[in-house]
Amino acid sequence: MSVRIANAHDVNVLVRLRTALWPDGASSHRSELNKHFTGEHSHIDQVLVYETPDGNAVGFVELRVRNYAEGSEEHAVPFMEGWYVEPEYRRQGVGRALIRAAEEWARARGFEELASNALLDNADSLAAHEAVGFEEVERTVNFLKEL
Repeated sequence: MSVRIANAHDVNVLVRLRTALWPDGASSHRSELNKHFTGEHSHIDQVLVYETPDGNAVGFVELRVRNYAEGSEEHAVPFMEGWYVEPEYRRQGVGRALIRAAEEWARARGFEELASNALLDNADSLAAHEAVGFEEVERTVNFLKEL
């Protein structure tokens, strides 16, 4: 089992994994990934996948360098936009391996921090973040007003 950089051949499996993580965005997953893999402007800087020995991608982490991350004083911070492992592969080191690979990716680009977030009511995600060494820096409630 290993982590590798995703490529255009992974679009179908990444659409499936992204839909499991973000079901509300299912209609845009394919186009966002295609933009990333063809080099068009996208909100994705890197996608890493965890692959089993038989070649099945069972998890991913999606990274983007943001201009700001809560708790950081840096002007550019790699941010885990998405981190997902299929339920039957959880608690087996898959998520930890993805985080290690994301950290290596960030360090190779000169960064000293990696940021992420999770919904307040997602206890599994909060626990997973803590288990791999993330520290909570703040809690917020976000608002949106339609104009």
